[in-house]
Amino acid sequence: MNVEFIDKMGTDLTVVNAARVSYAKVKQQFENRDEKLIAYLAKHNHWSPFAHASLQFKIKAPIFVARQLVKHQVGLSWNEVSRRYVDYPPELFDPDIWRERPVNSKQGSSGMKFLSRKLRMDHASTMEQCKILYNSLIIEGVAPEQARMVLPQATYTEWYWSGSLYAFARVCNLRCANDTQLETRMVANKISEICNKEFPICWKYLLVKQEEGV
Repeated sequence: MNVEFIDKMGTDLTVVNAARVSYAKVKQQFENRDEKLIAYLAKHNHWSPFAHASLQFKIKAPIFVARQLVKHQVGLSWNEVSRRYVDYPPELFDPDIWRERPVNSKQGSSGMKFLSRKLRMDHASTMEQCKILYNSLIIEGVAPEQARMVLPQATYTEWYWSGSLYAFARVCNLRCANDTQLETRMVANKISEICNKEFPICWKYLLVKQEEGV
């Protein structure tokens, strides 16, 4: 899986100026006292100034991860590669470890699960057969929009994901939590790392909501 930082608009100062425009004030340089304003905005859920800063990512992940993340819609735009149009050989995600089903929950996972040799071989064989069948259908002249139906959720997909800083904070506050699916959390953690680098003051206070359980 991969998260590539493509572009951004704004800085921490962008958020400060968006908030201070109510008083017809514009600053050219970020000052220490501006951090208090950002902290106040985040604490009291004044989200609109954070919507004036934005980021764009290009992400590669398995379909089952993408379908979890695409549920986040507000303040975000998503454009994904379509196998209606492309027919290059599929790449499938192969987990390093398998996890056990939790005892007291209908979702999530618990500890490491060791598969039998037969199950490991069955898994590898099934994934390979899916790729072979897909490629055979394409070679035979079947339309990519139909041939894709034989591919599993482990198939890698790619998409551009753009949105406001506040929107990505909402994503990361949910998807970076320890009770989320590991594979999805890996993507969210990388997004969070980049947001923190590009907007260090804003991110410091936007992500504190997760720690406080807000």
